[in-house]
Amino acid sequence: MISEGSCGTEDSSTVADHPDFDAGSDAEALYDAMKGFGSDKEAILELIASRSNAQRQEIRAAYKSQFGKDLIDDLKYELTGKFERLIVGLMRPPAYHDAKEIKDAIKGAGTDEKCLIEILASRTNEQIHNLVAAYKDAYDRDLEEDVIGDTSGHFKKMLVVLLQGTREEDDVVSEDLVEQDAQDLYDAGEAQWGTDEAKFIMLLGNRSVTHLQLVFDEYQKIAEKSIEDSIKSELSGDFETLMLAVVQCIRSKPMFFARRLYKSMKGLGTADNTLIRIMVCRSEIDMLDIRECFRLRYEKSLYNMIQDDTSGDYKRTLLKLCGGDDDIAGEFFPEAAQIAYKMWEISAMTKVQLRGTVRPYQNFDPASDAQALRKAMKGFGTDEDTIIDIVANRSNAQRQEIRQTFKSLLGRDLMADLKSELSKNLERLILGLMMTPAEFDAKMMKKAMEGAGTDEHALIEILVTRNNQEIQEMCSAYQNAYKKSLEDAIASETSGHFKRILISLAQGTREEDPADMARALEDAQVSELADACNADSGDLEDRFMSILCTRSFPHLRRVFQEFVRCSNKDIEQIIKKEMSGDIKNAMFAIVRSVKNQPSYFADRLYKAMKGLGTDDRALIRIMVSRSEIDLFNIRKEFKETHDASLHEFIQGDTSGDYRKILLILCGGED
Repeated sequence: MISEGSCGTEDSSTVADHPDFDAGSDAEALYDAMKGFGSDKEAILELIASRSNAQRQEIRAAYKSQFGKDLIDDLKYELTGKFERLIVGLMRPPAYHDAKEIKDAIKGAGTDEKCLIEILASRTNEQIHNLVAAYKDAYDRDLEEDVIGDTSGHFKKMLVVLLQGTREEDDVVSEDLVEQDAQDLYDAGEAQWGTDEAKFIMLLGNRSVTHLQLVFDEYQKIAEKSIEDSIKSELSGDFETLMLAVVQCIRSKPMFFARRLYKSMKGLGTADNTLIRIMVCRSEIDMLDIRECFRLRYEKSLYNMIQDDTSGDYKRTLLKLCGGDDDIAGEFFPEAAQIAYKMWEISAMTKVQLRGTVRPYQNFDPASDAQALRKAMKGFGTDEDTIIDIVANRSNAQRQEIRQTFKSLLGRDLMADLKSELSKNLERLILGLMMTPAEFDAKMMKKAMEGAGTDEHALIEILVTRNNQEIQEMCSAYQNAYKKSLEDAIASETSGHFKRILISLAQGTREEDPADMARALEDAQVSELADACNADSGDLEDRFMSILCTRSFPHLRRVFQEFVRCSNKDIEQIIKKEMSGDIKNAMFAIVRSVKNQPSYFADRLYKAMKGLGTDDRALIRIMVSRSEIDLFNIRKEFKETHDASLHEFIQGDTSGDYRKILLILCGGED
């Protein structure tokens, strides 16, 4: 594993001491660049970004002794905006830069919890001690007191523990305690009602990084799930976010920062403070490792993302700190391959406990529900609140009983009545909830293929994520409703390899066996042989299809893990590089679902709501079909990946009764 104590590369920094350094002449060059009308920003950024922090401190001292002025004050006066913040950040000593970031995070009305979490979860003991001293020196205040005054509960307690900077050093591994600590964590959370937060705080806040890496492996064996999954199900709010950050930093600081950088730039707008803070503070520590992890996880280089997301002198300075474009290199680094291997191993060992957000209603009475629904639709106007309250708070099996009772008691078709009384998205959502899962999936497949264009993403999403029984029931429901087989419909609406992939998935005959390690190695080598520089692209797609569309998910996890070992590449990279269009999207969806299906759905929901306009069909499809299966897990993945809750997204992106029922299905705010 890569961690700050044992980086994969000898020196993972992108900024180092400048070889022919002369503090006096650099000070003079900066003075000249700011003299007269306007300033030579190019000269400023070139000089500052190519000196180490220690050299910048020498330049600052030389500037003061030569010109009797403070260099940071002059830079603040001459520069503006994000570029100024970045250059000034580079000029501060690391501990004073951290102190300034924390001061900004806790001053004023609201607290920037994410900044506090990022800094305190990722710094070494020495960095924490230096930060506390710098804070005292710069602001004449006690950092611990300020943090206590601005936070509360378990979140506050864990921050205070981290502020002590007393984590055991990396060579401290108490082998006899590894199993005990793992068992203690399990007993504190998964094994009991309620959670013993103090135990989580004590162990995660004090044990050494190496020790905790072993504890997490042991925990996985005991709990049959990762420590991250347990934290997501046992904790909540800022405390959950902080503990996840601590665990991510224990596993790999470069991967933690790669995630933070990605979140700072994706979507609308850029979180420039986060971007600046990480680029400034990691450029002399582990920026090369961060770049590797970024490319591994997001299939694009950090360099490219900065290039697309920023502009001007600000962009030029960031790219200089980044130090190079990994997409041009086309290589896959062994360190990143190690992390990929570990990620697949965790995925293979984890037995995720799936949780829906809708459960059977306790005091269920189908007759009184049927009558209440009839009353809500009788006469002038419709009582939407009653309809929403009943439909959203009953399980699907209970809704089928209500449908049946409505017909036998009142001689009416509930679906027809709802259709005539409701409209638009509310109607689609309510009717979707009232159908059986198989009827709903069949309807969604039909909708995806009718009209002018085909919604390939919807076809892929449904066929990739349903199990054999669900697919077979959907095929029967499709035949019943539309008097045509689903396979024939797919065949007439799609073509080529993509058609063959969908028809293969629509058979509902994926193997259901556990992983077979010998066969997994064989399968990985088959995929590896198809590593396509020499293979014809059709041959590559055939080989991938023969394995990805037929093997069980547990088996595929091991195949993908072995593939990393055989080829030093991650399977997603090969798909991205060698495939295109719908075939690439289908293969990608399979890999993402095998790796972490709730995360795949979280991503689909994010895409349905980000940007201009909402893809309501995708939003309805996922909220209806997952509400009793894994919507709770999807919510947790959404929060972790997108730094905002699914609840917030729905609230901001929808309105009226449609929003009301979506929020009930969502089931909570996280």
